[in-house]
Amino acid sequence: MIESEKEIFEREWNKMLSGEVYDAVNPRFIEMLMTTRDKLWEFNNLRPYEMDKMKDILRGLLGSHGKNFHVNQPFRCDYGCNIHIGENFFANFNLTILDEAEVRIGDNCFIGPNVSIFTACHPLDAASRDTGVEWAEPVTIGDSVWIGGNATILPGVTIGDNVVIGAGSVVTRNIPSGVVVGGNPARIIKKV
Repeated sequence: MIESEKEIFEREWNKMLSGEVYDAVNPRFIEMLMTTRDKLWEFNNLRPYEMDKMKDILRGLLGSHGKNFHVNQPFRCDYGCNIHIGENFFANFNLTILDEAEVRIGDNCFIGPNVSIFTACHPLDAASRDTGVEWAEPVTIGDSVWIGGNATILPGVTIGDNVVIGAGSVVTRNIPSGVVVGGNPARIIKKV
């Protein structure tokens, strides 16, 4: 039995969300990426006082969100629908989220400028990488987390509650609750 384009896409989408290797250059993925970029272009080009319009765009883009949230322009993501933010969420300028897998961010989280959150993973072998296959690993960020400017959160990381991620940190592994971390790779500096 020959699969339809829709069935192939749904299979690849499910593989993407479950962390399996998938065909990232499937035309439907590219179409979805372009649709998201179009919405983000509109969001990023609104005048700063058009906050209601900005929130409307994000409400239609994000997978889920709390009632109270704010994202400064510019904001970039891949799909948007795999991003879930809690209540009292604030993101400063230049937040980038590559949401091939789910990104879940808890309540009362503050994100500094130029923060990047990645879920996409690529093969180390160039021949495999050149075929356009990849996989994704989810990122989970707990409640009351403050991520300092220029920090990077890598695929598969879980960050506990009441955590401070120091500016410029690269978070490569899970972080327990109630700590301050910093550096590259980020390590625990102290408990709070």
